[in-house]
Amino acid sequence: MFEKIEALAARLDELEARLSAPDLYDDPARAAKLLKERGDLEPIVTAYRKYQAAHTAIEEATELLNDPDMRELAQEELATAKNDVALLENELKLLLLPRDPNDEKNIFVEIRGGAGGEESALFAGDLYRMYTMYAARRGWETEIMSANETELGGYKEIIFRVAGEKVYSRLKFESGVHRVQRVPETESQGRVHTSTTTVAVLPEAEEVDFYLDPGDLRVDTFRSSGAGGQHINKTSSAIRITHIPTNTVVECQDERSQHKNRDKAMRVLRSRLYEAEVEKQNAAIAADRKSQVGTGDRSERIRTYNFPENRVSDHRIKLTLYKLDQFLNGDMDEVLDALIAADTAEKLRAQGEM
Repeated sequence: MFEKIEALAARLDELEARLSAPDLYDDPARAAKLLKERGDLEPIVTAYRKYQAAHTAIEEATELLNDPDMRELAQEELATAKNDVALLENELKLLLLPRDPNDEKNIFVEIRGGAGGEESALFAGDLYRMYTMYAARRGWETEIMSANETELGGYKEIIFRVAGEKVYSRLKFESGVHRVQRVPETESQGRVHTSTTTVAVLPEAEEVDFYLDPGDLRVDTFRSSGAGGQHINKTSSAIRITHIPTNTVVECQDERSQHKNRDKAMRVLRSRLYEAEVEKQNAAIAADRKSQVGTGDRSERIRTYNFPENRVSDHRIKLTLYKLDQFLNGDMDEVLDALIAADTAEKLRAQGEM
């Protein structure tokens, strides 16, 4: 581990020298790349230097133990330094864990009604509200890319973008089947029904991440449709893009402008294809290992929302909270923090097995 950190420290010194060159900033893209690399390395090297200093303090305090006048002070300093070494060694292990290259990215969230008909669509609307309220708490921006609304105000499907600091790192474990247990608005006898809604979280792919060959695309236009009313577009501004090699289809009809709908559809399509490529690579790398917090598969039931008991249960980490009302109002951090901690623990365990 320490040989690797020594190499990283040398690389940081090299970066500092390059960043001090006045002509570097003639190439803003290159400068930004080097600044980001420095930002990634600095926490590791800083922790390592503190670790080295704590080891030096142990050696000095150990020598002072032989001096009767300094023994008591030396024992205190030795205990402090040993504690610092243990804490810093653990910090370094965490800092050296493999990083998800998508953690810094913005995301697209796709929510679709599943089993349960209209009740499932209504719960899709509840989940959309929950995620947008959570985003607002963190100062993130949200933008609807496409929505298929039902007569009662739910969604057969809604796709929206979330942009901000490290969005994917916080919400990447939300992919999967979300189960709701409650008395539907359409239920006259007061019986509790179980419905499901699926969520997919896609890291936003830039053009540099994933190239789309225009020759692989079929673009169709059609008239917008919806639940009714004045918002239905009378012109063919809606866009359907099909990626022919994979038969992946994306539609967008929220904007009145055909150009804007095409732009939104292309962004979603690029991210779907990018995610599929990343999943393929991950499967090849870790075919024999599943994360403790789940595979992220859309068919995997990850969470239950029980309204009669005001309960939310995450099945992957066996965590149950009796504050569903707060959770649905965007107070999600306790569960998200636990998911991230479980994923980190699994990575540490896997690293120890290597």
